[in-house]
Amino acid sequence: MSNAVRARVRAVPGLPPASPPVRSPSLLDAEAVAVLRRAAAVLMDDLPELTDRLLAVLQEREPAYRAAIEADASGLWQEAHRSLRHNVGSFLHPRESRDAARRCSWRIGAERAEAGLPLDALLHAFRLGGALVWRGLVDETARRDPDDVRLLVHVAADVWNFVDEHCTLVADAYRQVERQLAWRRENRLRLMTTALLDGTARIADLPDVAAALELPEHGRYAVVSVAAAHPAAHVGTRLLSLPPGMRVLWQTGADAEHGIVHLADAEPADLVACVTVPAGARVGISRAVDGLAAVGDARRLSETALRACPETGGTVLLDEHLPAALLVSAPALGTALVDRVLGRLLSLDPADRDLLLDTVSVWLDSDGSAQRAATRLYCHRNTVLNRLRRFEQLTGRSLTRPADVVDTSLALTARRLLGS
Repeated sequence: MSNAVRARVRAVPGLPPASPPVRSPSLLDAEAVAVLRRAAAVLMDDLPELTDRLLAVLQEREPAYRAAIEADASGLWQEAHRSLRHNVGSFLHPRESRDAARRCSWRIGAERAEAGLPLDALLHAFRLGGALVWRGLVDETARRDPDDVRLLVHVAADVWNFVDEHCTLVADAYRQVERQLAWRRENRLRLMTTALLDGTARIADLPDVAAALELPEHGRYAVVSVAAAHPAAHVGTRLLSLPPGMRVLWQTGADAEHGIVHLADAEPADLVACVTVPAGARVGISRAVDGLAAVGDARRLSETALRACPETGGTVLLDEHLPAALLVSAPALGTALVDRVLGRLLSLDPADRDLLLDTVSVWLDSDGSAQRAATRLYCHRNTVLNRLRRFEQLTGRSLTRPADVVDTSLALTARRLLGS
């Protein structure tokens, strides 16, 4: 083929650089080039019929294009005609046409990705188009002079290299747009999830949000909030092993990960058995709420449960820790309660203070049994009773009076959670 055919394709902005043509003795065969150009000129004059044939072949042999043609026959015809015109033109005027042909193929790859046509179908279409053009070149050459067909052998590799190059362009464009579309889709889902958790999703948008997230608009939900020992650990996706019928959608927030759990017929308490808590991680589980519109409320409840979780880690189901949840929801009142109930005791030497507070806490956890508390504290029952009496003297509270026991229990919980 002539030097013009062998000229390096100029770089096209936004496209990968064209591969330089490989030198081959056949490209220098001026006679073969002349035969190719004569046949290409005839094809160029007969492009509408060639386009009709290509669409007929696609409709017959490529199911994905069959549906696309039925949906937009005129648009697909124009696309195929434009591609054939640029590609056949590249054999007539290589230097002038190659860049335009490459831009055309790149645009088709991008547009077909936007339309959702499978990449395999698109590449099949380009190869069918290449085969149709080659068949046209051979048929026209045979019609004009059968002896010249043998000359086309010298340029066959160049023709099919051209087809391969454009298949690569199409695939690159398709995958680039596919990545962009995937990012947009993921970002859209992320924004929808964030709006649900923040409680800012508009009621009118909930049907679309439910469809996009594949969640029922009026289902029952709970939110699980997770704070890992290391904020960057992202343990949420490994935290829950849910039974069939339940589904969780995770979102990473500034201080915690939040999982929107579709409960179906289950209860938040059922989630506790599904949780595997990594070392040092804290987990808060909300109450059940009805509908996606209430997910924001569930998120706030789960964060309250999270604040009621011990710093050393563990799982707090809000319904089972409502007094603690009340305290962390109103920390100023919790601090005031600590000062009012434990004020005098807190001024003691730290070792003495902590001994008394630990004894009362263990006694409360032992359902008011001095014997069981003594066993847990590795001391005599009378020692426990003596410490309890001293606690009563210092605080002015009676551990036999139910109201004082409630105040004491809440004050100890507030001190533990709020660090008062």
